[in-house]
Amino acid sequence: MLTLKQQGILISKKGKGGGYLLAYEPKKISIASAIRLIGGPIAQLPCVSLNFYEKCEDCNELVCGLNKVFAQTRDATLKILENKTLYDLIDIYPN
Repeated sequence: MLTLKQQGILISKKGKGGGYLLAYEPKKISIASAIRLIGGPIAQLPCVSLNFYEKCEDCNELVCGLNKVFAQTRDATLKILENKTLYDLIDIYPN
């Protein structure tokens, strides 16, 4: 929660009835940005991460088949997560 507050996604309210609140409407917060703030990279391998890149030891990324497949996986995942927001996670239909 503190990380989300420090990054401006949440605000806190002190006192009775206090707690954490979203700083923006849920429609304005992408799932991708929330995941990156809480869990780190979206990519499954550090060598294909856009924001948390790390070179793999003893690997030539230009010829690595694993790198190519996981780069495609990252791109497909991001296409979905960047276009979905926290609002999309809300169950708006009561049971």
